[in-house]
Amino acid sequence: MSASLLREVVAALEERRSVVLCTVVHTDRSVPRHAGSKMLLHSDGRTSGTVGGGEMEARVVTEAGQCLDDGRPRRLTYSLVDPATGDPGVCGGNVEIYLEPYMPQSTLYLVGAGHVGRAVAELASWLDYRVVVWDDRPEVLDELDAIDGVDAVLSGTITDAVAEQPIDAHTLVVMVTRNVELDAGLLPVLLATPAPYIGLMGSQRRWATTREKLRQGGASDHDLDRVQSPIGVEIQAETPAEIAVSIMAAVIAQERG
Repeated sequence: MSASLLREVVAALEERRSVVLCTVVHTDRSVPRHAGSKMLLHSDGRTSGTVGGGEMEARVVTEAGQCLDDGRPRRLTYSLVDPATGDPGVCGGNVEIYLEPYMPQSTLYLVGAGHVGRAVAELASWLDYRVVVWDDRPEVLDELDAIDGVDAVLSGTITDAVAEQPIDAHTLVVMVTRNVELDAGLLPVLLATPAPYIGLMGSQRRWATTREKLRQGGASDHDLDRVQSPIGVEIQAETPAEIAVSIMAAVIAQERG
């Protein structure tokens, strides 16, 4: 990869933007670019570099856009012989292009830093998530100092916390809070973010009560359906560490689709 494209990849990831690297990996006979030629597709549609231009490159950009959506690499093969049969060119050869997505590190946004919250923070850090923790009790947050790998510790209002550490499409929210009233106050702010996953710890009855409070406050069923509650994979967990395993199993399952 050229130094300029490498710098673009690094800059995009530092800004929590996804990119797809498109590389010509094999050619046969006459083609526009040789093996090793590269192009980047940014999440805003911009491209850098080229894999050949024309109709073929337009198709690569379309495929790379789908790669941004699902985060999965893919290999494309094109014949550049006869446009009348659907080929994207008339150069006379064949080309294979590999699409490789680069995604920002996933963030685990942990709302609640009690016994379970601390266990989830420790496990998520070990699993190489970027860990952000919020709690409205500063004295509870002090206990997080002993956990390595927590990237940010936030208090104050949840609105201020989200402004300081924004929740994006690569952020999974885990709520391990202490009561319905707190959940009902936090969720409107969290539902206004693009988080692909919001999991809430608690019983079905607790969630039903919280959901009704939010509905009465104007929340739509469409938004409320985004909340997964009870959270976690059923493994008969009892201790905070076991519950953390259950929760992170659900988070990983969400990311794996």
